[in-house]
Amino acid sequence: MKILNYGVALKSIWIKECIRFLRIWVQTLVPPAITMTLYFVIFGSLIGSRIGEMGGFSYMEFIVPGLIMMSVITNSYSNVASSFYSTKFQKSIEELLVAPVPNYIIVLGYIGGGMARGMLVGLIVTLVSLLFVDIQIHNLAVIVLTVLLTSAVFALGGLINAVFANSFDDISIIPTFVLTPLTYLGGVFYSITLLPEFWQGVSQINPIIYMVNAFRYGFLGVSDVDITLAFCVLIGFITVLFAVALNLIKRGVGLRH
Repeated sequence: MKILNYGVALKSIWIKECIRFLRIWVQTLVPPAITMTLYFVIFGSLIGSRIGEMGGFSYMEFIVPGLIMMSVITNSYSNVASSFYSTKFQKSIEELLVAPVPNYIIVLGYIGGGMARGMLVGLIVTLVSLLFVDIQIHNLAVIVLTVLLTSAVFALGGLINAVFANSFDDISIIPTFVLTPLTYLGGVFYSITLLPEFWQGVSQINPIIYMVNAFRYGFLGVSDVDITLAFCVLIGFITVLFAVALNLIKRGVGLRH
């Protein structure tokens, strides 16, 4: 009976999170599509025609997986960060904390909502990219698994950010000063094989390198990193971040005053 009740609680939180971003779809789903369209036009069509091929593919084909992954990362993170902080700001988080619902159900419900938005935006961006290039699929299982794991990683990151945030400004600090630089340096627009050997080694510290390249492998069959290592990195991040998020909520950090 408890398992059934927990399932209802998880479903309720997840549906609430999905309704939240779908209700304001003009703000949550349309802007990423417009932004990525501009990337396709400027970097893919205009600049890409001058760059030529990269990794044996046209520049547009090469950057499409990276741009899709960039939209998944950004939206998975921002959805949970803004939603969980809003819940904390409005004091409604207290209702969840006193309810007979395990902390892991709360965490799973919120990251489920973030994953849903990230993957939906990723699908929209993929459909937009079809206007510019014919997408090929090398391994569908790798694509699906990568987008699931990546959206989970950044949904958890958004939750942790929201726990520590003391104002709405605080939830934009990490995306601005950490996520954006890491994403642009994560192999979205270039192959790290173009870098000097030293900087190739430095680049491998960036976790987004593994996400982008695993996703690119699913489409094109090429990758700058070992795919098995990429999935190990993703699973490792999910394990650590989930444990951290669960511990923070259990201790009531930033939630109980």
